[in-house]
Amino acid sequence: MNCPKIDISEFSYDLPHDRIATYPAQRRDASRLLIYNKGVIDDTAFTSLPSVLSPGSLMVFNNTKVVPARLLFQKSTGALIEIFCLEPHEPRDYAVSFACDSTCVWKVIVGNKKKWKDGDLELYTTQGNRELDIIDLRASMAGEDENGVYVRFSWKGQLPFSQVLDMCGKIPIPPYLNRETQDIDLERYQTTYALVRGSVAAPTAGLHFTDSVLGEIDSKGIHRSTVCLHVGAGTFLPVKSRYISGHQMHSEPFSISLNTLDQLYKTIDNGDIIAVGTTSVRTLESLYYMGLRCYNAVKSGSQWCEDVTSQWEPYNTDEQLSPKQSIESLLDYMTSKSLSSLTGRTRIIIVPSYKFKFVTRLVTNFHQPQSTLLLLIAAFIGEDWKRVYDYAMKNDFRFLSYGDSSLLIP
Repeated sequence: MNCPKIDISEFSYDLPHDRIATYPAQRRDASRLLIYNKGVIDDTAFTSLPSVLSPGSLMVFNNTKVVPARLLFQKSTGALIEIFCLEPHEPRDYAVSFACDSTCVWKVIVGNKKKWKDGDLELYTTQGNRELDIIDLRASMAGEDENGVYVRFSWKGQLPFSQVLDMCGKIPIPPYLNRETQDIDLERYQTTYALVRGSVAAPTAGLHFTDSVLGEIDSKGIHRSTVCLHVGAGTFLPVKSRYISGHQMHSEPFSISLNTLDQLYKTIDNGDIIAVGTTSVRTLESLYYMGLRCYNAVKSGSQWCEDVTSQWEPYNTDEQLSPKQSIESLLDYMTSKSLSSLTGRTRIIIVPSYKFKFVTRLVTNFHQPQSTLLLLIAAFIGEDWKRVYDYAMKNDFRFLSYGDSSLLIP
């Protein structure tokens, strides 16, 4: 298998803690915008973004919605156990799991797991709450394998699990904020266009957009569309190996509509495709390999269904199709099956030497040192990522999830 030999230490920079935005700006669109345009760096207000985009472009947003995935339970002994919900296991479909009205099983991360050998846990509350008492949310161990830990939740009242989470859980803000979730995070750690429940981390590039900015994008003649990739906790995992070849990417589910695919197909030859956030990038770029697998299956007369784009697939694939032909193969497949959307999973990692198939512009925040997200930025604009981050540091930009934004044009 061919893996780019990349030393992660070469993708580092000094990030003092006081440069991390621990709270959002007073207004969503009050952040600053760094513009990197083919080597030239400038900055302006985020509200100016529509004025620097070209009419006829297609802007792609990730409409996933963050769920209150952190739940605090206690044993009969009083020991506290935190359970962090990652993704549904039984049933596996997100919508079906959120609709369950008495029990479901989720893949989770368990904090203080060594203190939980057996027995049911009950929800921990600091003061009496009659509604929560009636729900009586409990957790029991449902299994463990090489892929993770599974917990069964059960509750009373025939409420959908989505409502149970809203009542009992907390929004899982990033660990580097070094604070507890507060009321402001309920609104601001969520995009205004969030629609499909499932993420445990926000697609933070979208946090800056307001109805006003979106309206100006529309009036400028810039088209908008959405994908949905549910962001997993793996987005916060640091790269611990010296070389990126030793890092294992997490798998995340995504879906894309027939309408979005059709818009991509029509824009490829005539306009820019602007990804809002790295999650949108990973979804869009995974589509090429999805379409290629679909094309090869149809060509050979074998069965094809939506599947997983593997981590190193882009670096080990004979790319015999153009990006447009890849989308065309997916459109043909969907038409033949009367499908309105496609679903799949991706583990794709985008690092220097990657050749972008669809994305020509990127709106994104400033990312952690030695992270896979910073590697994606380096793949997109090359060694100039160092100039961009140096400019942002010297000009007092705010970093990470609640920080300022940038528009990158290679």
